[in-house]
Amino acid sequence: MARAASLSSEVAPGIFAIPVPIPYPFKYVNCYLLLPGPDTTDGPVLVDCALDTPEARSSLEAALREHGLGFGDLEHLVVTHHHPDHYGLAGLIEAQGPTVWMLDVEKARGHIFWSEPEEMTRIGQELFQRHGVSEAYLSDLGREMAKTRSRVHPARNLQTFADGQILSFAGMRFRAVWTPGHADGHAMLLRESDGVLLAGDQILERISPNIGLWAYSYPNPLQHYFESLAKTAALGASLALPGHYRPIQEIAGRVAELEAHHRERLGFLLGLMDSTPQTCWQLSLGLFPGDLNLAQRRFAWSETLAHLEYLVAEGQVKRLELDGVVHYSRT
Repeated sequence: MARAASLSSEVAPGIFAIPVPIPYPFKYVNCYLLLPGPDTTDGPVLVDCALDTPEARSSLEAALREHGLGFGDLEHLVVTHHHPDHYGLAGLIEAQGPTVWMLDVEKARGHIFWSEPEEMTRIGQELFQRHGVSEAYLSDLGREMAKTRSRVHPARNLQTFADGQILSFAGMRFRAVWTPGHADGHAMLLRESDGVLLAGDQILERISPNIGLWAYSYPNPLQHYFESLAKTAALGASLALPGHYRPIQEIAGRVAELEAHHRERLGFLLGLMDSTPQTCWQLSLGLFPGDLNLAQRRFAWSETLAHLEYLVAEGQVKRLELDGVVHYSRT
């Protein structure tokens, strides 16, 4: 293996992990630099790109410089999904020459969150209100989302690939694997020659990725995530390179742990419920107790909603509307 640069490390042949600081509890997002070998004319490729904060941008640029590269030297930027810590710098990088790629589903269902901000804000606020979120919280949330949007530059000329498509990046062949749940159009890239899986946020080492229901997402994301976990285990990959934390070798074991975690959370949520109708907001305070900040409380609410709607689909919970606000109770 080549000598590791101080701001990146070679985690698989030709693939360097670049941990980039982000202002979220994860603390870092893993971007991956694919360096072509001498037997190809392909250029270098970056997978995921962090968001536009001074710390993130300067860190990513410094890591690339250690390989003699700048944004303009990249041939492609591949984005696993549209969340800000993976997509934020895409438009700025694209402006320097690289082609930006995303799964076709994610362009249609995720990229629009950034390209149609007024409509996304409107339907998001409506969903929060329908589920009992207070007006005071909504006011604070609007300011938080404006700050996040200032850190995301969507690509202007996105190119797309499809589930199962074979892609050539940096002289390497990858198969695109669609894994909805964390995001509707979340994509992984499997290097079939050695089973290395660029996993995005599909599986993480220490925690579960957020499985949330949003105004613009599929109506039952947890069901999608369970199916995606099974699909991930069935790949038989040898090494998962995730969007946060360390590489994962025992992929099937981690998949089983993540499924068990969500099954346990479903049981806990049912234990908070009886025949008395409650809002998703009320139930989220029980499922995720404690002093959470604004962003954490928003993700707690969305994950609670995803679990509730899964239980509705399974016939264990019923949904009803009282005075224009959605409530849930045990069946």
